[in-house]
Amino acid sequence: MRVSAKSDYALRALIEITQRWVANDPAVVSAEELSRAQGIPHGFLQGILADLRRAGVLASQRGQSGGWRLAVDPNEISVADVMRAVDGPIVSISGVRPESVTYNEHAVVLQRVWIAARASLRDVLENTTLTDLAKNKLPAGVERRSRDEDAWQARVPGS
Repeated sequence: MRVSAKSDYALRALIEITQRWVANDPAVVSAEELSRAQGIPHGFLQGILADLRRAGVLASQRGQSGGWRLAVDPNEISVADVMRAVDGPIVSISGVRPESVTYNEHAVVLQRVWIAARASLRDVLENTTLTDLAKNKLPAGVERRSRDEDAWQARVPGS
C-alpha cells in the first residue's frame, strides 16, 4: 500500500484542527496556520481542504476571522474516511475496486488476496479516528500492531 502525500497531508492538517476540538477551542484555523504548523505546501493544502469540505469532514468560514473547522465530531471520522475523501478507494487494482476485478482461471485467486488485503487495511484505518490521532492514543489492536517489532522491519525482495 502506498499512502499518497495528499492523504498524509490531509491527516496531518486534521490532527491540528482536531487537537483544538479536543481542547474545547472552537476557533477556526486558517490554511496558512495549518500549512506552517505541519510544513505542508499552502497551495496543495488548499485543494486538500476543499476536498475535505466536499466530503463533509470540514466546514469553512469566510471573513476576517475565517478558516477551517470540523463539520462533524472527530470521533465519527476515521483515517479511512479521510483517505477516501482525498484519494478515493483504499484499495484498487489499476483503478478498479477488488470485487470488480476479473481474472482468468489461473489468476482468479489474486482477487481473494486483494479482498483480504483490503479487509486488513480496513481493520486498522476504519477503527482509528481523528480523536485517536489528536490524543496520540491508538485503539488497542492498532497499538498492538504498531508495537510488533517485525512491523518496523523493511522488507526487500528475496528476504
